[in-house]
Amino acid sequence: MGCAKNLVDTQRLTSLLVARGYQIKDEYDSCDLIIVNTCGFIAPAIKESLEAIGVALEHSQKVIVMGCLGSNDKLILQNYPNVLAVYGPGMRASVMRGVIKAIGEPPQDAVQRVNPSGILLTPPHYAYVKVAEGCRHRCSFCIIPKLRGPLRSRSVEHIYAECSDLVKNGVKELLVIAQDSSDYGIDLKEKSSIYDLCLKLSELKRWIRVHYVYPSAAADRLVELMADRKIVPYIDVPLQHAHPDVLKAMRRPGNIEKTLKTIERWREICPDIAIRSTFIAGFPGETHEQFNFLLDFLKEAKLDRVGCFAYSDVEGASANSIEPSVPFDVRQDRVAQLMELQEQISYAKLQQRIGKSYEIIVDSVTDEHVAIGRSMYESPDIDGQIFIEDARGIRAGDIVKAIITQADAHDMNAMLPSKYHQSTIPFAKLD
Repeated sequence: MGCAKNLVDTQRLTSLLVARGYQIKDEYDSCDLIIVNTCGFIAPAIKESLEAIGVALEHSQKVIVMGCLGSNDKLILQNYPNVLAVYGPGMRASVMRGVIKAIGEPPQDAVQRVNPSGILLTPPHYAYVKVAEGCRHRCSFCIIPKLRGPLRSRSVEHIYAECSDLVKNGVKELLVIAQDSSDYGIDLKEKSSIYDLCLKLSELKRWIRVHYVYPSAAADRLVELMADRKIVPYIDVPLQHAHPDVLKAMRRPGNIEKTLKTIERWREICPDIAIRSTFIAGFPGETHEQFNFLLDFLKEAKLDRVGCFAYSDVEGASANSIEPSVPFDVRQDRVAQLMELQEQISYAKLQQRIGKSYEIIVDSVTDEHVAIGRSMYESPDIDGQIFIEDARGIRAGDIVKAIITQADAHDMNAMLPSKYHQSTIPFAKLD
């Protein structure tokens, strides 16, 4: 459940299990044991995780719970007292011991070879690379430092070895993730940085995409790498809000004028940079005027991709005590307003891409020979997709050139150059 960082945790555990000889099955009813890796960040995620535990227990009497929600074992056991065991995040070795205790160890001849970089649960052509664990920030709406501890960066050498093995096994896109990637390396004795890491990874000659970066000097240097085409021109900057008073209550950087100048500078350094961000609407105490300030910021910043979430209480977060609470329906309405505005901005931006050619990494191909993929300016799962019609002979994982023919607020249609020049009819509209 949850974010890409949790997916990496699942991959690591899966790799250990398979290496020990356990078999992973597609259906619950084929399993001796079910492990649920939970998310516990916000109320909807907690609800979803609890529901997943319930579904697992309908199929098996042996269920182990792990992950962020596992740190609240009282809540889990209160709802499901018959789960075998509950483990918090970062307890992979303990989970392994729990598995062995529950169902025993496979015979020695069942042991399997696993690549050093482990088993991927993504399509084989892209992989998430978690470069650090934990966080040093104390945002009032977040309890990640409590769940996952302080910042702990991996060494450049360790990360490079993992990525080299991933590339050796066919990965063409490496997605760098951490709670705050711009903090990477500041805790290491050799004082490495996200710039140093990405510059090293660029030697692999693959798409390098960086997520979760604070506006900072570290981010500026990443943009320089984008301009030099060492990494893809895409940056994910979770700004959360724009009004200084709300940002102060969030315990986030609050100088939005500085942020606007930073965005302007990034675009000067790398004119085609795609900037993604996320925002929280309905934060406790947020007034209509403060929300409108956020909308005005979006109109000025004209970000390429935006996600927005209605504020949700997180057990243990200090923001819960801020008054007054914004009514639930008002929070939802503000999310809708913000996303409606962003759709207009996104639509205008994507219209400018029509007629232009892009390299597109293909994530899947339908039975109708439609290739579905992304350019360097879209990240998997969270951004829009590009649909290439009449893509016979193209396979998932291929990187092909195609020309954008149509776009809506999120997705685009495209044609291969040979088809585009032969076409004399309007391209079919997106659904």
